[in-house]
Amino acid sequence: MAKTILIVDDDPTQRRLMRAVCEKGGYPVLQADCGEAALAILQSPQGAEADLVMLDLRMPGLGGMETLKRIKTFREEIPVIVLTAQGGIDTVVEAMQNGAADFFVKPASPERVIVSINNAFNLSTLKGEVSRLKRKRDGAMGFKDLIGESAAMKNVVRLAERAASSNIPILIAGESGVGKEMIARAIQGSSERSRRPLITVNCGAIPGNLVESILFGHEKGSFTGATGKHGGKFQEAEGGTIFLDEVGELPPDMQVKILRVLQEGEVDPVGAKRPVKVDVRIISATNRDLAEEVKAGRFREDLFYRLNVFPIVAPPLRDRPEDIPALIDHFIGRYNAEERRDVRGVQHEVLAVLMRQPWPGNVRQLENTIFRGVVLAEGAFLTARDFPMLSAEFAAAGVDVGPPMLGGDETVDAPMPASLPSPAINGGPAQTDDPIRIFDREGNLRTLEDIERDLIKLAIDTYHGRMSEVARRLGMGRSTLYRKIRDHGLEVKRAS
Repeated sequence: MAKTILIVDDDPTQRRLMRAVCEKGGYPVLQADCGEAALAILQSPQGAEADLVMLDLRMPGLGGMETLKRIKTFREEIPVIVLTAQGGIDTVVEAMQNGAADFFVKPASPERVIVSINNAFNLSTLKGEVSRLKRKRDGAMGFKDLIGESAAMKNVVRLAERAASSNIPILIAGESGVGKEMIARAIQGSSERSRRPLITVNCGAIPGNLVESILFGHEKGSFTGATGKHGGKFQEAEGGTIFLDEVGELPPDMQVKILRVLQEGEVDPVGAKRPVKVDVRIISATNRDLAEEVKAGRFREDLFYRLNVFPIVAPPLRDRPEDIPALIDHFIGRYNAEERRDVRGVQHEVLAVLMRQPWPGNVRQLENTIFRGVVLAEGAFLTARDFPMLSAEFAAAGVDVGPPMLGGDETVDAPMPASLPSPAINGGPAQTDDPIRIFDREGNLRTLEDIERDLIKLAIDTYHGRMSEVARRLGMGRSTLYRKIRDHGLEVKRAS
């Protein structure tokens, strides 16, 4: 979903100009002619659509600086770009201190405006991701971190909120990749044990001979290699929660010991003379049907009833396709920030195909697919070409996939290439890994300076830093070459 920008300026001409720039960049626009109108929009249901504010400082009535301060009192997270016809260092400092994400003087070039908008969105996303990781580290994630407004997800959240208010054992069932750990973290972060330890254990990944030691701990010298005392996962989780992922993978002898923890609230470390009391809440998860496992004799019936006191079933992604757009937006924002890209969304016809996919790997598969798409993207929006593994599905839906990605023995015929491949060197194969791009992602010609920088860098890499050869091939003197290297901030690495 495209981000929406609120333009606040008393000058109708400036509003029209900014609107044209934003809409050409793919951003829908809301408009306000004064600070009071901007605050009214942001506090209305329509204001929930606004993702960024472009705010003029000089306006009659409520000035831009005061408007900025008031916006930050109820929409602290929204990025605000301040613009004015008269700029001064004091004004810049004051605007930044009041929470502005950027500042520029009118008139600004369309390129400068779009760069500022993209940077503000990327910074906002990065801050959100840092905040999420901090909450995850501190055990303070909540149900607002669960993405999805479908009826199936709302039912999961409703049950999980009830479970969070008590210490009742919870069993989260669902296919691999549906987000069972996220649900467990949200329950932990919304319970009275919030900000206490949340210890995650993948029961299927622990070597069989180490399960007891890892879960319950051991004393020094209790077995070969036990050179010190180890507390075990249950003792690490003291006062908090332990999340037993894939609990159906536990061997039968360990199932008995888990049952004792649930019944008696104590663990028996290997080699210890007496049990150790623990205060731990248990949340378990499985992608198996434990009732069937009980019937088959692979899982203890008494432990199943102890774990399954409050069952929650996490729905597969194919049963909640209406949540896919929000998940895609979330993943695009995350990987834009991590990979320093500026992808703004997915083409509508491509999104329709993505929503119809079965996604057997569920949210995890969708996340990895979007990650690859963001890395491959050459434009502002993800296209069918960025999802080569789904080319057959796009073709069946009548979506133009376009020319295949170059690689291997594939070739394409194009009337006008977007890049120039490097020529063969000394009769060897052509170097096609680092093409010199002529057009940017918007389809516009790149500046001569940028193309020159890339060409010099490619020449330095191709000729292994032999500057005489680089200068000769580029048709310039060595002194000119070194000056351009300094101007472009390039590094020269000579072959050893």
